[in-house]
Amino acid sequence: MSILRRAGLSGLILAAVLAAACGTAQSVPTDTPETKQAIGPSTGLPMPRFVSIKASEANVRRGPSTTHRIDWVFQHPGLPVIVTGEYGHWRRVVDRDGLGGWVHYALLSGNRTVIVDLDMLSIRRKPERNAEVVAQLERGVIARLVECVDDWCEIRADGYEGWAESAALWGVELR
Repeated sequence: MSILRRAGLSGLILAAVLAAACGTAQSVPTDTPETKQAIGPSTGLPMPRFVSIKASEANVRRGPSTTHRIDWVFQHPGLPVIVTGEYGHWRRVVDRDGLGGWVHYALLSGNRTVIVDLDMLSIRRKPERNAEVVAQLERGVIARLVECVDDWCEIRADGYEGWAESAALWGVELR
């Protein structure tokens, strides 16, 4: 009797495989909104995501361990980077130029920062184009991201705080 059960089960499996191959089985879409954003296996946080460099020097390695070669060193605390992969205590990151490598998680911070992408960016008192200008920032300045509302982000840099258009900042949203 156990032989018949196995044959019966095999027959059902074979029928299911044939139905799928012929297109008669209903398929489940794999690109639903729930499956588009990956979850980091080590942290459970969404990937990709923005973080910032915490340390004054952060080694960027070829692979996720200290035995891998150092390709370069990030030397700007607060520099925003994108986490694209996780392996244990290591995070694969990419900077705004698309260059990346593996960095130990202790050298990263969850504090959000941005890089000014527009020369002499006006920082305004309110999130409006005609609001008073509080300061102007040069291209490349790293600023702390406070919050974003619509197309405006509140940032802090060098003792100044105000609103800037999000399109002029790198590190706000994945492009």
